Amino acid sequence: MEIDIKSLHFDEKGLIPAIVQDIVSGKVLTLAYMNEESLKKSLETGETWFYSRSRQSLWHKGETSGNIQKIVDILVDCDGDALLIKVEQKGVACHTGKYSCFFTSMKEGEISETNKAAILSEIYQVIMDRKKTMPENSYVAKKMREGLDRILKKIGEEAGETIIAVKNGDPEEIAWEMADLIFHLWLTLGYLDLSPDIIYDKLMERRK
Repeated sequence: MEIDIKSLHFDEKGLIPAIVQDIVSGKVLTLAYMNEESLKKSLETGETWFYSRSRQSLWHKGETSGNIQKIVDILVDCDGDALLIKVEQKGVACHTGKYSCFFTSMKEGEISETNKAAILSEIYQVIMDRKKTMPENSYVAKKMREGLDRILKKIGEEAGETIIAVKNGDPEEIAWEMADLIFHLWLTLGYLDLSPDIIYDKLMERRK
């Protein structure tokens, strides 16, 4: 990936806005700022580095949370004064725990979630949190204690129930059973300490 940094138009403070987009979902994740140094580090490491205007220092996205952004491509706008960074997002992008920093809609005064697909990332975060804290009344914690064989048995049960639901043709039943199946697949990933990103990567390969 090569960018002629000298051709970019940084503002009077030496910054350029960078829009970050999830390569899988196409969702805009955040708007941040880069200076020449953070852009160079991003190009060198293949992960996003930004410049914090409040702290006046560089910061590596995901350095503490683990929610890093692997750079797939960087596009420069027609005027050379803005960047579009396409990334593979690991975990969630927003410090609030949301998938994207743009998670509310102000249309007609309403505030609503704008990306339902983000729930998959949020569910995984919850599963990993429950695995870490193991609260007494948590279903996830219970399954973690029971072990992998019991989780796999549950997947078999849910797969069978999904097949029956599809044969019955009831959309509500199909949605319910498929949601159960997906949840337990995600639970298995969590048990094995595997990120859903390995699934997303395979899906990306299949869409080509």
